[in-house]
Amino acid sequence: MNYTNLLLEKNGAVAVLTINRPKALNALNSDTLKELSTALDELGRDSSVKAVILTGSGEKAFIAGADISQMKDFNAIEGRRFAQLGHATFRKLELMPQPVIAAINGFALGGGCELAMACDIRIAGENAKFGQPEVTLGLTAGFGGTQRLPRLVGTGIASELLFTGDVIDAKEAYRIGLVNKVYPLDTLMEEALKLAKRISGRAPVAVQLSKSAIQRGINMDLDSAQAFEAEVFGLTFSTQDQTEGCGAFLEKRKPVFEGK
Repeated sequence: MNYTNLLLEKNGAVAVLTINRPKALNALNSDTLKELSTALDELGRDSSVKAVILTGSGEKAFIAGADISQMKDFNAIEGRRFAQLGHATFRKLELMPQPVIAAINGFALGGGCELAMACDIRIAGENAKFGQPEVTLGLTAGFGGTQRLPRLVGTGIASELLFTGDVIDAKEAYRIGLVNKVYPLDTLMEEALKLAKRISGRAPVAVQLSKSAIQRGINMDLDSAQAFEAEVFGLTFSTQDQTEGCGAFLEKRKPVFEGK
């Protein structure tokens, strides 16, 4: 499918999805969110894709936020619908089979920070900036920021960021656990590809089930989550990849996984 606001490329088993509105610093409007939703559906159905990298076009912004030029004249109903569109789209990132790596190459503010938080793994360039500045505009975070940020960094730090609208740099984002790693900008995509290729070399069904256990279990009580994990663990023993992986380990050779 051809996209107006996205670029979608495939590098072997890795797909690279780029928000491509550089003149608007990759800000998210309704059309971009709808295209992103469609692209995630497309990738989720593609069994040849084992990992996804999500990034922004250019070297200035990952995603600078939601598109204020579209939002400024919303009424309450339109604002709620826009938030619901963002919620539904970002939730697809969490629930799609493949792991998603956010390669954050600049400003990740508002909706951009929220989109990054919906990804499974976040790595950042040294130039990256993070924040939920909605209160400086008379708004609240609307694409999941009030829910995902406390889950990632704790309620105290999240409250400070959400109440002040302060922007933090990549070093601070790493310190509070918002990102996994920080790299020089000129090596960011290289490192993202290395990580995605490492993941894509593992048993695909086991990786997908691990993601499902994390995403579904995190919202359960511990006993229910562990029961779900036991079901997932048991399910792996019905796969050819488990037979191959354990056999290869015992035979001291590299496994050849087929995603079955």
